[in-house]
Amino acid sequence: MKRNILNSLLIAVCVLAGAGCRPKKEIVKAPTAVEAAPVNDKKSENLKTLLAKELQYNTLSLKGKADLDIDGNANNVTLNIRIKKDEKIWFSVTALGGALEAARGVITPDSLLLMNRLQKTILRMPISYIHDYTNKQINFGWLQSILTGNTIKDLMTEKSDLTQENGVWVLSGTAQGLAYRALFNTLLKSTELTLNDAQAAQGLKVIYDKYTPVNNGLFPSALKINSAVGNKKINIAVDFVKIDANVALEFPFSVPKNYDVIN
Repeated sequence: MKRNILNSLLIAVCVLAGAGCRPKKEIVKAPTAVEAAPVNDKKSENLKTLLAKELQYNTLSLKGKADLDIDGNANNVTLNIRIKKDEKIWFSVTALGGALEAARGVITPDSLLLMNRLQKTILRMPISYIHDYTNKQINFGWLQSILTGNTIKDLMTEKSDLTQENGVWVLSGTAQGLAYRALFNTLLKSTELTLNDAQAAQGLKVIYDKYTPVNNGLFPSALKINSAVGNKKINIAVDFVKIDANVALEFPFSVPKNYDVIN
């Protein structure tokens, strides 16, 4: 039971994410696709064009309201996420309008810590622990990209298929049993990412929306995530209400003495 609850919290946070506080976010609307627009036939140049639209940052601090449904158990929670690029992802999940912290964790390129305050447990594992629930190719860099709406660099190669459908770019392919498909809008930003490992019965679909200006780039302030791992299903809808880029951040995490540590 502990493992199932910890797993659900971990997956929920790993597939989530997100500079100045904007009570009314400025949303950049994607222009209508023009199917007759000229298309460069050089895949390498088209990939570079898409990569040039990546959000550049050193740190991100995000706060969002989320509707979280784990196997039919629905809850409204607040997510606080802090990212130091390529180094760590810190998160806190609170309920009751922020009055009760249910979970807190830190993910690094080689490890993860997950505190379950409701059960007074600490999960301490190598990052490879997530491979029990996701494709073995998933690593810290993939999680970071999914959280920020950036592309997954390992897939942005000439080995992938890159075509135009209805006037927008679609990147697709299969790598080591993982089928992937990324759909871009006319802003050249991701609108949908699908990862499927049929053999392992694992699937993830992320829908990005409401891109808002952040640090001379664009960040998706609305996310919808559908995750299926075996017979477990998680659905999340997040609206980020505060996004700060390149600010000084702290990543507080301490292990209370009365908590059980699971290694």
